[in-house]
Amino acid sequence: MTGARAEPKDDDATDTSDSESTAVPHDVSADLPGEPERVKRPGFVYFLGYGIMAPVARVVFRPRILGRENIPASGRVILASNHLSFIDSIVIPLVATRRVQFLAKSTYFTGTGFKGWVSRTFFTAIGAIGVERGAGQAAQAALDEGRAVLDAEGAFAIYPEGTRSLDGRLYKGRTGVAWLALTTGAVVVPVGLIGTQEIQPVGTTLPRIRKVTVAFGKPLDLSHHGQATSGKARRQATDEIMTAIHDLSGQELAHAYNESPPVGTLNRLARRVFPRERL
Repeated sequence: MTGARAEPKDDDATDTSDSESTAVPHDVSADLPGEPERVKRPGFVYFLGYGIMAPVARVVFRPRILGRENIPASGRVILASNHLSFIDSIVIPLVATRRVQFLAKSTYFTGTGFKGWVSRTFFTAIGAIGVERGAGQAAQAALDEGRAVLDAEGAFAIYPEGTRSLDGRLYKGRTGVAWLALTTGAVVVPVGLIGTQEIQPVGTTLPRIRKVTVAFGKPLDLSHHGQATSGKARRQATDEIMTAIHDLSGQELAHAYNESPPVGTLNRLARRVFPRERL
């Protein structure tokens, strides 16, 4: 999620992996009459899981929660957060004042046997939506899932950096978050996570007991930046979101996109020859 092209095209997408995409989000409003079918209402598993995990997490990790009143009680809202650890996607839903949904790898929902059931039940309980990771059509599907949640007047969490920061710095945001906000009219609540990387550092499997801080900022109305079809509007809106996240997290700024080196010689060459707007 290196510098963007000086004059980005108006095509846009989000990225659910470390690669880039230029898929054009289509207008899904015609596909989503009323409440989208794919946005499932919370069921027994969700309430059971949340009822058990939330109190346990608060006792064990004793999170310091700031600005929780900034989360609107109803309506379309995007929680845009920095990303330090796998545990982030558990912490945010457990401390938020309303049900929050976010994207997770589809493999968490497709396993077999007891292990597969545990994974599927756990991620369902914390409000995850399974998607294929990658660029192109996979990135488009991720945007569509996020818009479906928002069109159903829900709360959707997203990491504008695209992937977690391995060095603790805050990287530039990709513009998929701005596309979602400008397309749906959702307000964006910036979220600053502090200390979650100490709970489950990269390369570890078992969480540690560490205190964390979760700070929710004031809701941002990004409509003044313009239409979602404008690359300039998406870029400026995303930068406003990242500035707000930085104010909450206090991280050192990386001034670059967070992305892994492309795999293979052809991919590396293509990225040099055909740079794209980071989404």
